[in-house]
Amino acid sequence: MFFKTDQLQHLLDNLQAKGYTCIGPQVRHETIIYDEMTSVEQLPQGINDLQQPGSYSLNATNGSKYFDWANGPQAIKPLLFLPKEKLWSSAQDADGKISFSAVKHEAKKLAIIGVRACDIAALKIHDSHFLQQSFIDPYYQARRQDLLIIAVNCSRPADTCFCYSTGDGPFVPSLLKQGADIVLTELQDGFLVTAQTEQGENILSELALQESTAEQRAESERIKSNASKQNRQLPKLDIKSRLFEELNNEAWHNIAEKCLSCGNCTSVCPTCFCHSENEVPELDGKSSSHYREWDSCFGQGHSYIHGITIRSDTSQRYRQWLTHKFSSWVDQYGRSGCVGCGRCITWCPVAIDVTESVAQIVEKHHD
Repeated sequence: MFFKTDQLQHLLDNLQAKGYTCIGPQVRHETIIYDEMTSVEQLPQGINDLQQPGSYSLNATNGSKYFDWANGPQAIKPLLFLPKEKLWSSAQDADGKISFSAVKHEAKKLAIIGVRACDIAALKIHDSHFLQQSFIDPYYQARRQDLLIIAVNCSRPADTCFCYSTGDGPFVPSLLKQGADIVLTELQDGFLVTAQTEQGENILSELALQESTAEQRAESERIKSNASKQNRQLPKLDIKSRLFEELNNEAWHNIAEKCLSCGNCTSVCPTCFCHSENEVPELDGKSSSHYREWDSCFGQGHSYIHGITIRSDTSQRYRQWLTHKFSSWVDQYGRSGCVGCGRCITWCPVAIDVTESVAQIVEKHHD
């Protein structure tokens, strides 16, 4: 099916009438992030991005498309797994008795528009981690259950994208229940649209849809073909096994000579879920709050145990990140933890390329 560009505002209006808070991509601080929106005028129309290792910029074009860019630093992870949130608090009464109270979060009904295929894949990984293990995270669950996702297929890759080689893009899989409720493909004068859930079908039933033409479907195929032509890819080898075979490879130290252990890669990664838990006492000395906040395996405290830092140097921390992401993650969740979005490459201040790192290690001694 197809709807014209002027129907996009009608879609937003319908979602808001149903009680959804709409979240969409917007230009902030010379990048594109997700934020609350009420009008299509807030979308980055006529904007594309230029991404290279360690470099990101936006360019104004003469185009009229709203989604002619690859991605920004922020996936949808911060909307479901908050960077910092209060879990419970404790207080001491006049008799010295300490009581504890959990924080109840009232999650909004969110409708996120503009989600890309790589971030849909990352969302499914987080669902597996937070919702499908022996312990279900109630905070993530509360936000996830009322989430409506309107995905947009990518029309152009960034120089740092490699989702095609991981099998996670550039188009959202066409099968039902693949993580999105509605999937859009932006054409020159409108959108091809499909529903992947019953909820999505109900939303689309209120739009003025038309049957798509052969020319529109052909344009969609050209867009998919162009977006699949990516400059980077992962080695076509058994990465999972070979990384563990090369734990003592000198390449880890060579990479660490550049790495700053800043944690940028884990902050922008849409799948990283490491966190720390911290007590924040109040000044009165009678109450305290317990917070969960994002952490990184590049930080010294991440491997600190009883006065000992297990991974004391950067080469060990980088090895931990890469082997977990591409190897032990497969044992945990049945797939790699990398979806090929390329954010870690773009936002690394010293331009370390994860695809080059993997190739440097797994292709060593295997020529």
